[in-house]
Amino acid sequence: MKKNIPNFVTLLNLLCGSIAVLFAVNNFFVTAALFVFLGIFFDFFDGLLARKLNVQSALGLQLDSLADMVTSGLVPGIILYKLIAIAVDAPPMAASSEWSLHWSGFSMAFIPIIGLFVTLASAYRLATFNLDEDQQTYFKGLPTPANALLIMSLPLIMEFQHNDAINAIILNKWFLIALTLLSCYLLNSSIKLFALKFKDYSFKNNAIRYIFIVLSLVLLIVLQFAAIPVIILLYILLSLISK
Repeated sequence: MKKNIPNFVTLLNLLCGSIAVLFAVNNFFVTAALFVFLGIFFDFFDGLLARKLNVQSALGLQLDSLADMVTSGLVPGIILYKLIAIAVDAPPMAASSEWSLHWSGFSMAFIPIIGLFVTLASAYRLATFNLDEDQQTYFKGLPTPANALLIMSLPLIMEFQHNDAINAIILNKWFLIALTLLSCYLLNSSIKLFALKFKDYSFKNNAIRYIFIVLSLVLLIVLQFAAIPVIILLYILLSLISK
């Protein structure tokens, strides 16, 4: 029973991701983002529970990646697809226009499919992560949950920040395409990023982690949802400095 507790939490992550997919495809972006955040919360605690209960297993590792593939891979791809479709004023999937691919009476917007590249890059990253035995105390490339937070912050910023200039940037097709390509690169780059795993709680051994957490809290208070992209950038910069 004890060894299955972390797996149950992992399945909660997968459930949240699956629910987020349903909301995302129906254009309820904010609700989808909330379920992704909840799934990432469960994703953080399944590994923590496995270590605390000393029940880490190969099954848990594979299950964790499968859950992440949905919550932190598929949902962000769908969100980018939808946002790019809005940016290029693409029609609904059943419509017919020059923006679409057509077959058997069915149409799908073409340019927005670029957003799904993030899903492909996430799958590749998760597969390589499972085969890489070095990534125990650090990450090589941006973790899929962090990338998901970055992308899922976009609809939240538009919904709650009420800044026309920022909204115009987010709904710019070239910005979204560039963000998609940047995300694909960061997910599978060789950049070493510190992991938020504490072997002990001393400041000496975890200075970079404590600094990151404090700065992140300050940014969230000041910038609200707009802080999330800044926090991801801060994470990368602090990792490069600490290396």
